Amino acid sequence: MRIPLDAHSTTPLYQQLEAYLRQQILSGTLAAETRLPATRQLAQELGISRITVTNAYAILESEGLIYSREGSGTFVQVRASVPTLDDTADHTAWPRWQQAVANATATPDEAHDASTQSVSKHPRPIRFTGVGDPREYPIKELRHMLQDVLQRDGASALEYGAFDHGYAPLRTTIAHLLASQGITAHPENILVTTGSQQALALVCHLLLKPGDVVLVESPTYNLALELFRTLDVTIVGVPVDAEGMVVEQIEPVLQQYHPKLIYTIPNFQNPTGACLSGIRRRQLVAYADRYNIPLLEDDFVGDLRYDGRLQPALITLAHQGRVIYTGTFSKMLMPGLRVGFLLANGPIFRQLVNLKRVSDLTVSTLMQRMLDAYVNVGQYQRHLQRSCRLYRQRRTAMVAAIHHHLPPTVAVAPVQGGLFMWLRLPAGVSCRALLPWAAEMGVEYAPGTRFFAHPEAGEPYLRLNFATHTPAEIDEGIRRLGQALKLCTV
Repeated sequence: MRIPLDAHSTTPLYQQLEAYLRQQILSGTLAAETRLPATRQLAQELGISRITVTNAYAILESEGLIYSREGSGTFVQVRASVPTLDDTADHTAWPRWQQAVANATATPDEAHDASTQSVSKHPRPIRFTGVGDPREYPIKELRHMLQDVLQRDGASALEYGAFDHGYAPLRTTIAHLLASQGITAHPENILVTTGSQQALALVCHLLLKPGDVVLVESPTYNLALELFRTLDVTIVGVPVDAEGMVVEQIEPVLQQYHPKLIYTIPNFQNPTGACLSGIRRRQLVAYADRYNIPLLEDDFVGDLRYDGRLQPALITLAHQGRVIYTGTFSKMLMPGLRVGFLLANGPIFRQLVNLKRVSDLTVSTLMQRMLDAYVNVGQYQRHLQRSCRLYRQRRTAMVAAIHHHLPPTVAVAPVQGGLFMWLRLPAGVSCRALLPWAAEMGVEYAPGTRFFAHPEAGEPYLRLNFATHTPAEIDEGIRRLGQALKLCTV
């Protein structure tokens, strides 16, 4: 047991020990019938005399909090009722900085999430949330790669590794992958990050300060919005249509707000699934260059294309140093992998490297080595090709199910790739009002309010992930959603 004792305190050690155990018992942390360490054992662990432990146990036993069983040891006494600690009852005892946190108002997303209904009570819930299908994760292949790396590299695979860019062979591998997509990248300009979320956070912490304006697509990635809110920056949105951000509307916004960053997801945008057209890509890059604004390009699922033409990355269209590009392996392989990267040129790159180093030192060296081995033997490309075939089928199945089970007044945005489908509900139906009915039917979705700087703008929308379930499960889930819609509009 790890018990904080202060040998320099004026309070005797046996009283400190007795008070600590008393608090643990009364709070329920030490449950009834828990066996306490023997006096000799506890004395050795704490570096105190055995008589000190004996005296503390004696006081607790005299008060009926513990009891001794001959030949078995000392146990926590069963009590008729165990008082519990109520952290919310009285905040006056907290330090002032804690009280300030407790009194802070919730962000719009926190307030919304509190109202989200769970479908866990349904015997067979269908959740159109998350990222991919856990049944399709390449667990066997990654396990073999992990074993091979440990056998090959030994203890070095378990060390911190480089505190700068990341594992050098992996950065070279990422550069080769980017080259296959038409992106020229040198390993020395690639920073391995803990998922693309950290890449986004590093850039924003470096470039933005409270009060600055960030320009985003509206709607956009919900966790980016949450990050911007924590940084206390002003979020200005530009509408999205079937061809991505409506860049034709951007210049007056740039002139009015003078943003310090433009954040965009040009490929299969989250949440709408829209793909930025080639003309708009060039326009966006030109505007950012003209007004001297950095562009942050989030390419989280750019490889998952099912239809349409491959569009050039923004970073390939811009002059050197104008665009910061981020990507991730987590969405394609498994979310828990948490390996992403950013590509940047110029003085900002060294600052991003330093900021990451002081944030978390480095990404797991073991995960980086395993990922590099997996990609280099061709497993990643095969998994990517298989995923594209699988998710294309599921995308098609969801479109068919929506047309079959939902009223024609539900509009669905066309999807050429990615993971998500964006629905507009019938007039007068709110995604938040629909939530409890959907939960009752056993289906879950991401309400549109999460994806707008002003949540009320998302009331008519919801996002569905079609990659998580089989076609049969998709059909059943959309059928349930149709039932929920009928109940909600009665």
